[in-house]
Amino acid sequence: MTGTDEFIELSERRSAHNYHPLPVVISEAQGAWVVDVEGRRFLDCLSGYSSLNFGHGNPQIVAAAQEQLSRLTLTSRAFFHDRFADFAAGLGDLTGKDMVLPMNTGAEAVETAIKVARKWGYEVKGVTPDRANIVVMEDNFHGRTTTIVGFSTDPDARGGFGPYTPGFRIVKYGSAEAVREAIDADTVAVLLEPIQGEAGVLVPPDGYLTQVRELCTAENVLMIADEIQSGLGRTGETFACDHEGVVPDVYVLGKALGGGVVPVSAITANADVLGVIGPGQHGSTFGGNPLACAVASTVVGMLATGEYQARARELGAVMHEELRALIGHGVVAVRGRGLWAGVDIDPSLASGREISEALMAHGVLAKDTHGSTVRLAPPLVVSEDDLRWAIGRLGAVLEELAR
Repeated sequence: MTGTDEFIELSERRSAHNYHPLPVVISEAQGAWVVDVEGRRFLDCLSGYSSLNFGHGNPQIVAAAQEQLSRLTLTSRAFFHDRFADFAAGLGDLTGKDMVLPMNTGAEAVETAIKVARKWGYEVKGVTPDRANIVVMEDNFHGRTTTIVGFSTDPDARGGFGPYTPGFRIVKYGSAEAVREAIDADTVAVLLEPIQGEAGVLVPPDGYLTQVRELCTAENVLMIADEIQSGLGRTGETFACDHEGVVPDVYVLGKALGGGVVPVSAITANADVLGVIGPGQHGSTFGGNPLACAVASTVVGMLATGEYQARARELGAVMHEELRALIGHGVVAVRGRGLWAGVDIDPSLASGREISEALMAHGVLAKDTHGSTVRLAPPLVVSEDDLRWAIGRLGAVLEELAR
C-alpha cells in the first residue's frame, strides 16, 4: 500500500473505531518533523501527547535502545538484570524518592498508585478494611481502564462501562476547599493532575497545589501527582509541581519516560509508602524490562542537565506570547505552561476538529479536545523559527475562516 486513502480505508475497516485520527498517514519522522506516505512534511505539535518530548528519533535515545536491543530485552521480574538498579536509582534521584515501581503504560501507573494508596491506608494509616476513599478531580484524565473511567466525568470515557469501582470522591478541580470538605478519616489519597491536559490544558489557580499539599500533610493523606503528561520537562520544570515548590508523596510518570521508543511508566515514593507492597501483590511481566530501563535511564540523564527544561521555558514564553496575540482574532483564550498550550477557538468560527484539519492542510499537526479547544505541545527540540512558523499557520487558518 502506498496511498493515503488506501491506508485509511483498510485501517478503518479492520480496526476498532476507538480513535478518530486526522486523515494523515505518517511514515517517517525526525526531531519535530514527520513525513507522510505521500512525502508531505508536517511539524508535529502534539508530540504523542507529550510522549515525544525529546523529539522523534532522538539520537541519544535511539542509540541506547539499539545497543540494548542487541544485548538483552526481557527477563521478566523473576530475575534481576543489569539495567534495573541504575534505572531505579536514577529515577528515584530525579524525583527525590527512595523507591520506584515500574510498569508500562500511564494507566497502569495510575492503577498502581491507587493500589499502593489503599494498602498504605490500611497498613499504615489504620483505615478500616474496604473503607478507603480517594479524592479525585472533575474533568480528570488518568487513563481508560475500568477503575479509572469509573471516576471520570467525561461521558465518552465513562458511559457504558459500568458497574464502577467504588471508593472515589469527585470534587471541583482548583478548589482546595472542595478537597478539604471531601477528606474524612477513611481518605487515603488525593489524586490530581498538576495541569489537566485532556480537559484543555487547565492550569489551577496559583497556590492550589501548595494548599492541597498542606491539607494532605495535616490530614495524613497521600498526595498523588499524575505527571504523566505534565512531567519530564514539558512545562519548563522537571515536574509541573515544581512551579509551586510542591513535592507530592507519589509521582505517577509515563509517556516521555519511554522517549517515544517504548512504553515505560512508573510510580515513585518513599519507602514508608512503597514499602507496603510485597512479592505477588503487584507486578508486570514487561514492567522494568532491560530495554525500557535503558531508554528511561537515558531520558533521566538528559533531564539531569536541565537543558530541556530551559528550552521549554524559553520557547514556551515565545509560544504563549505569539498565541496571546491571536486573542480577538479567532482565539478566545490561551492557557498552559512551558511548551504546552490549550487554545480556545471562537466556536462560532470553527470547532477544534475543523481547526486541526485546516492546520494539517497548512503543514502543522495538532489535535482538538472538548469542542473548540486545540492542544499544542511540540517536542522540546523544536526550533524557535519552526515554532513561530506553526503559530503563523494558525493565524492564517483563522484569517481564512473569518473571511
